[in-house]
Amino acid sequence: MTRIISGFAGSLPLAVPRSGTRPTSDRVREAIFSALESRGGLGGLRVLDLYAGSGALALEAVSRGAAEAVLVEKNAAAAGVARKNAGVLTAAATKAKLPFPRISVSSQAVLPYLRGTPVVAGAGFDVVFIDPPYELPDAELTEALAALAPLLAPDATVLVERSTRTPEPAWPTGLELDRTKAYGETALWWASPV
Repeated sequence: MTRIISGFAGSLPLAVPRSGTRPTSDRVREAIFSALESRGGLGGLRVLDLYAGSGALALEAVSRGAAEAVLVEKNAAAAGVARKNAGVLTAAATKAKLPFPRISVSSQAVLPYLRGTPVVAGAGFDVVFIDPPYELPDAELTEALAALAPLLAPDATVLVERSTRTPEPAWPTGLELDRTKAYGETALWWASPV
């Protein structure tokens, strides 16, 4: 079962799509969010979740204090599940008498979303989760990273999750690798704007 690990919605169960997605394990999510907490936390940040699936990563960030989350998922069934999960999280925030979290779900492919999002000075994304299907071609991931770079806040954190059998992403101009870590079959690459 997938659930929110911590924050105001801690232990809240999340729905997952019946097929077509690969939810990030609790162990890996715990490692991701421990690392983000050690970098200063998520309070007030703007989060982007590409290839969002159920939305578990972005919704965990909101539970831990992110002010806004945008989930991008082209699979209609998965986007519907992400919307449902966002509604459950919003209800939990209301019950806890917290400010209404800004969560939106975009039902389109990642590249059209990124290319259609205007660059607004001072309004870039602070944390970006990129967890594409393992079969996504490396060239498509490289294109997505290049389209993402201008949309980032100056101190942004970009996290790419892939199989350990895939090569390190090709970092475009504007992004550089900070560190990498493997958890079983899952590899995490952390990057930031140059």
